[in-house]
Amino acid sequence: MKTRIFSGLIAAAALAAAGTAMAQEVTLKVHHFLPPSSNAHANLIVPWCDKIAKESAGKLKCQIYPAMQLGGTPPQLFDQARDGVADIVWTLPTYQAGRFTKAEVFELPFLTKNATTASPALWEYVQKNALDEFKGTKLIYMHMHDGAVFHFGKVGPKTLEELKGLKVRAPSRLGSKMIEALGMIPVQMPAPAVSEAISKGVVDGANIPWEVVTPFKLQEITKFHVEVPANMPKPGNSIFIFAMNQAKYDSLPADLKKVIDANSGIETSKWAGKIFDQPEVEARKISQARKNTFITITPEEYARWKKATDLVDDAWMKEAAAKGANGKALYDEAVSLLKKYDK
Repeated sequence: MKTRIFSGLIAAAALAAAGTAMAQEVTLKVHHFLPPSSNAHANLIVPWCDKIAKESAGKLKCQIYPAMQLGGTPPQLFDQARDGVADIVWTLPTYQAGRFTKAEVFELPFLTKNATTASPALWEYVQKNALDEFKGTKLIYMHMHDGAVFHFGKVGPKTLEELKGLKVRAPSRLGSKMIEALGMIPVQMPAPAVSEAISKGVVDGANIPWEVVTPFKLQEITKFHVEVPANMPKPGNSIFIFAMNQAKYDSLPADLKKVIDANSGIETSKWAGKIFDQPEVEARKISQARKNTFITITPEEYARWKKATDLVDDAWMKEAAAKGANGKALYDEAVSLLKKYDK
């Protein structure tokens, strides 16, 4: 009798231990809007997930849902993370116009050169000035892309005058304002919609980074690529976040939180920025191989384009002030941080 009881206790203890181990195995639902062939999916999200799985000895795993497989639209991704529809999202939060006013300073025209220098600047800036805009989520990392230039289907504008009246895809609210300031007609839409919009003539071109040209086969649809002089800030950029539902993070045991924390922050943001700069060279080569036309505007024309968009900066500062922030101080801090990391 005693032997049976003892054996039963051992079995119960084993089951309890197994249950605890299973309870510590967490599968995170990761949602984003790009296809599996994209740079973001293949070179950023999957490697991050592989790394936390390895460092947690398999206790942390990702189930990745690309191309909006969990439903919804790209502008809804941030709320999906906040509300727990997904555990983690990778997204462009400013697809929701006017919601992330303080953070979107980095999307002002002709401000950023590339993702490598802008991404750590963005992370440091947001940690100090704009965490309240991301309430309900834990920011794991933030980054930017290589800088959005202009890609056109049938025209190759070189001057402000030649830009006038062209319909151009804009990625965000400030992207729309920049395009409008240059005399074009902005049409705001997410990146996955661009190829079809250009091919059907809905827009003449797009303000989009080289990083997404290849996965969306834009090199086959756009024949003209309008760029700025070397080492100069580009017309536009976008902020990206990899954000986790705060309650999900809070529910993790201490050892798993430690793994997430070790793969978060400014160093991870720097890594993400480098990942987003790398595809530019290869994407340009592919377009060159198709005999597409590359146009680099002159330094004099660049100065004209930049001056034309100064009013966008001024308007943003006023909008930030209307929401209780010191717009000029925030703008100056963003510029200072960009210089700090531009080494």
